[in-house]
This record gives sequence, structure tokens and C-alpha cells, in this order.
Amino acid sequence: MSRDDFSRTDPRGAVARFHAAGEGVARIGYPILVTRTTLARRTEVTPSMLRLTLTGPELAGFHTYQADDHVRLVLALPDGTRNDPVPNERAELDWTRPHPPSRKYTVRRFDAEACELDLDVVVHPGGVASEWALGVQPGEEVVVAGPPGAKAFPHTYDHYVFAVDPTGLPAVARWLEESPADVVADVLVDHDHPHERDYPLAARPGVTVRWLERRGGSRLVAEVAGLRLPAERSFLFAAGEATDLKPLRGWARATGTDALVTGYWKRGVADLDE
Repeated sequence: MSRDDFSRTDPRGAVARFHAAGEGVARIGYPILVTRTTLARRTEVTPSMLRLTLTGPELAGFHTYQADDHVRLVLALPDGTRNDPVPNERAELDWTRPHPPSRKYTVRRFDAEACELDLDVVVHPGGVASEWALGVQPGEEVVVAGPPGAKAFPHTYDHYVFAVDPTGLPAVARWLEESPADVVADVLVDHDHPHERDYPLAARPGVTVRWLERRGGSRLVAEVAGLRLPAERSFLFAAGEATDLKPLRGWARATGTDALVTGYWKRGVADLDE
């Protein structure tokens, strides 16, 4: 049995053990589910971010144990019919043609007792899921697929650096709520509009948050490179526009910093799959 197969029999325990004593990044698989939920409420977090709170009894079997876990919102076909993926015997999903429109979103919050799942959706003109999120009404069915598993990184580093744009804020916010009380971190956030600074992040004694205006281009790489990191072990988590973040992979290799760098989206590309 492979490590990935083993983790799917006890994903909560596998992630918890890695958080407590691991190093680097580990891919830990979950049973991949298709979950049918109902929209309970839609909340404006900022003028460009909506929070969809989903509920329903099928969420009783939902798995999410890492701050940047993601699901796919699976939408109806253009004619209104559905062609949702189907779980198979390998605990994976079969997607039949025509593929339904779908987009990835970070799990911002999951309350297993209340069977509630929060997804924060960036709204922008022309986005398939964005337009859907603006129009979906409480009581309507919402189908989510996943999460497929965790790219887990431990809670044992001496210092963390988070380099994100607004699409990475849900992962950072969840990590701040779930990580140990004594963590030390620098959070750097590229943003395009002043109202994006209103996204709520938990205040932590050892955490510094800096907002970087993206006018004229991203400043994330320069700001990360200019940090005076402690001599102890550090970890970099970077999420946002893929081209802006690409140089951070080279920076991590050159400095010997363990890192997880993920392009959540790319200018001019719909539904980036990195």
C-alpha cells in the first residue's frame, strides 16, 4: 500500500502527525468526494470578495485538515443540465464529457458539527464562477468536488513567510486561526484596491502583516528577498498570480528555505491547473 493510499484511510491523523513532526511539504491524500450542499447564506467580505456558506447532511463526511485545502465548485452546463463527476473505486473522480464548468476555491472554514463550509470567492467581470456566485440564491443546490488532499507543511518551523495576493488570503486566514499560539510569521499581501485591506485576518502577537500596492507590478519577490529572516529554520508559503510568484521558487532554492509556492491563477488563463 502506498503512502498516499495509507493516508486516505486516516487523513486527519496523517496530517496531524506531519504538522507535529514533519519537515518540508508532504502530499497527503483524502478520499475524493462529490458533495451536494445548499447555499445557506452569501456574505460580502469585501466589495470584491463574497463568502458562500454551504450546508447539508452530506458534509458530515467532508475532509479538510490543511489551511490551503481546496475544492472545485462544479456548475451546471450552459443548457442548465448537470454532468457532475462520479467517485470511483480508487477514491478518485471520473469526469465524463462534456466536462461541467468548475473552478477551484480554498476551504476558508469547515464546521463539522454544524455541517457548514465557507468558500471565499473573488468576484471579477467575466469570471464563470464569479458571475454564478453573484446570482446564486440561498436554498439553491451547490455541488463541490474534493478536496483531493493536502500539501501539508508542519507547524514546527521557527519562522514563516506568507507571500500572497487576495486569492491567497483565505488560506492565510485559516492558517492564522489553526496554527499554534506561539508562531512567528511575516505576511505580505499584494493588492490592487484599498478595500482589499479590509479582509479579516486574526491578530497574532508574533505575526506582522504588510499590505503591498500592486500598482506598477508585484512587489512580493523584492519584499520577501529583503526580509531579515532569523537564523533558525524558516518556511515560505506563496499563493497568487503564477507569474508574479515564479521567482520565489528560485529564491527558496538559493537560500535553502523550505517552501510551498502555488500559482492560484494566471493572467489571461482561465482555470489554471498548476
